Amino acid sequence: MRTLTRHLMPSLLAMATLTAAMQAAWAADLPAVVHKRSVEVRQAPGFDAPAIATLRRDARVAIDAQQGLWYRLVLDDGRSGYVRVNEVRMLQAGTESPEGRALFQGNAGKGRVTETATVRGIDASDLAGGQHDAAGLARLEGYRVDAATAADHARERGWQARRVAYAGEARELDTSGQQATQSDKRSGLAIARGLLSKFGGGAIASAPAATVADRAMGKSDQEVAEEERALGPAVTGRVLGVAPLWNDDSAQRRVNLVGRWLASQTSRPGLPWTFGVIDDGEINAYAAPGGYVLLTRGIYELLADDAELAAVIAHELGHVVQRDHFEVIRKQQVRDAGTDAVLSQVRAPGAAAYAKDYVAEHGATILLTGLDRDAEYRADGAAGIYLERAGFDPLAFYSVLQKMAALGKRPAPLAQLYRTHPPLDERMDRLDGRQAGR
Repeated sequence: MRTLTRHLMPSLLAMATLTAAMQAAWAADLPAVVHKRSVEVRQAPGFDAPAIATLRRDARVAIDAQQGLWYRLVLDDGRSGYVRVNEVRMLQAGTESPEGRALFQGNAGKGRVTETATVRGIDASDLAGGQHDAAGLARLEGYRVDAATAADHARERGWQARRVAYAGEARELDTSGQQATQSDKRSGLAIARGLLSKFGGGAIASAPAATVADRAMGKSDQEVAEEERALGPAVTGRVLGVAPLWNDDSAQRRVNLVGRWLASQTSRPGLPWTFGVIDDGEINAYAAPGGYVLLTRGIYELLADDAELAAVIAHELGHVVQRDHFEVIRKQQVRDAGTDAVLSQVRAPGAAAYAKDYVAEHGATILLTGLDRDAEYRADGAAGIYLERAGFDPLAFYSVLQKMAALGKRPAPLAQLYRTHPPLDERMDRLDGRQAGR
């Protein structure tokens, strides 16, 4: 039986070594370089504060603290000043940087991020073989809050919703219950044949195209919506069978209040939005179809405030709203239908049966399937939109990426994230481009 110990506890030797390194690094400054053509260093963290120096592009600087969306720099003459988080770029060390963790450990996790950074994270084999944790799923869903409760919480925090256009945002499907017409089926059949020709050869090419159309392309919106919602708890329950919910009620309630408020600002507020923090030390977050979002304890502890927490959640919301992982599953569905001759003899299963069959074959590996870069860049862009709609500064997402970059190049706590996402510097370059174009 696979044990969870390796996920939850680093060795005592590694802990002692890391703790000693951290104690020595607390006074260290974090190296960065000016990323804009010129940057004004301000006396205090605010645009109304007087400028005390001007720095040019590529100038090396040292950061010794973060205050909101401002970094405090130590100038050559010994004075301290402040710049915005997107005006400099972290210099990534060749190896994992304890200095970066010391500077950027968040208060959300009571400063424990440095103690858990060496924990091995979840990998694809774990998600493929993990057992469904029904009790854990019920506990996760027990933390779910409704839109009104989240809105009350937002008012208490002073978060005001805004109208921000998002031209490419996916819309909710038509779930009126009307089934696909014969014209729809013929259209789906033509699309399926096109897909089959792209796959080419063997059993796929010889499979009945009508089967593929019925299973993947000819479904009504009602059927697709039901499948998407059924997959959410099925996949999430498998994750919880590998890494259980973190035993911190306040953290679980917090991510649901912040997450549900953000989800209310999307084009799909009616999904059964559910958020949780799993007990895994790697720095990552996952979006399952149908409105389920999981953050690892590692990333939760790295975040300093609600804005940064919202930024991480907002990126995952982008994947759910656009159905990114669900579309990957649908493509798998086409391939599976093409290679399963028995399917031509039986009716397509209902949503619940389909979800059960899918996780029986694939587990929760969809969550570690690398999406194409456009999908990730789109989710980054969506994060900024959702943050602004929910009353947060979109730069909070940039701040999170900077924290990750400060950990070094491809450090152990970011191993899976680097495997499934574009490089951090490329993602920040894209965000810079969007800001410049606004």
